[in-house]
Amino acid sequence: MLEKLKKIRDEFVKELGNTQDLDHLEKIRVKYTGRKSELGDLLGSLKDMTVEERREFGSKANIARNEIDDLIKEKGENLYHKQALTESFLDITKPGKKIEAGHLHPLTKVEDEIKQIFSSMNFSVVEGPEVEDEYHNFDALNIPENHPAREMWDTFWIKQAEGKNRLLLRTHTSPAQIHYMEKHQPPFQIIVPGRVFRYEALDASHEFNFYQLEGLMVGKDISLANFKFVVEEFFKKFFKGQKIDFRFRASYFPFVEPGVEVDIKLQNGNWMEVMGAGMVHRNVFNSVKYNPNDIQGFAFGMGIDRLAMIKYKIPDIRLFYNGDLRFIKQF
Repeated sequence: MLEKLKKIRDEFVKELGNTQDLDHLEKIRVKYTGRKSELGDLLGSLKDMTVEERREFGSKANIARNEIDDLIKEKGENLYHKQALTESFLDITKPGKKIEAGHLHPLTKVEDEIKQIFSSMNFSVVEGPEVEDEYHNFDALNIPENHPAREMWDTFWIKQAEGKNRLLLRTHTSPAQIHYMEKHQPPFQIIVPGRVFRYEALDASHEFNFYQLEGLMVGKDISLANFKFVVEEFFKKFFKGQKIDFRFRASYFPFVEPGVEVDIKLQNGNWMEVMGAGMVHRNVFNSVKYNPNDIQGFAFGMGIDRLAMIKYKIPDIRLFYNGDLRFIKQF
């Protein structure tokens, strides 16, 4: 028994000397001091020995066990400090790690550029809530209750108690124009950028959330001639360096009369619809308690996503929102 005890100790010392990390040390501890270890079996055999054998062998076995525990503890402390020093060591001759700086999303870049252009033409930037009520999103904009835009396939309605003014995720940024006119008197000229939501089937040109920018100029003698100048000036600055042709077509939007659609033709030779606009409808002015006989104005709306797609030749609107860094890092 004493020879077996000496053999266990010698093997332990040899293996401990070859240990270089804490994980290996833990395996050695389990091997030599665990319940199923050889040392554990020897200590368990004490019950079968005579009193004299138990007194002699038990004393030496306990000494060996305590010695093994002390050596494991000492080795563990040394390995821990060695590992800590290694991890905190700073090699001043090693090249530094390149810190990758973030940058703006392409939609943010385009929105900022649009704001700068309109600000240079003395437009103020106004923001509004993304959760709107039914009145500001539809009624005040001359969109009656039976208008198709109110149906479930166009609008995200928010469930709430009966009898309350229904809430929804805004389908355009025009409600912010109503909020602004309720608190301000003309003359003024504003733009309203922001995110809007529509229950759309997703494809290369449609998303259920996208970014829109609407503009409004109201005053005593505002006309479509003013609108034409502002729009043409904006697109010339936005697509700077490119020759642009403009086309204005009659169209229908419930909150303007007359209504127009704006098409542009860039160097690729194709006409593209980029904006809906028109003179603000009398019913909209009545909703905000303006006298339509004294003032008039124009309003317009365009998709920031669409302008970014045209400017950067992006074929699919879904690329803006899928979080793929391979796409984002190009800008």
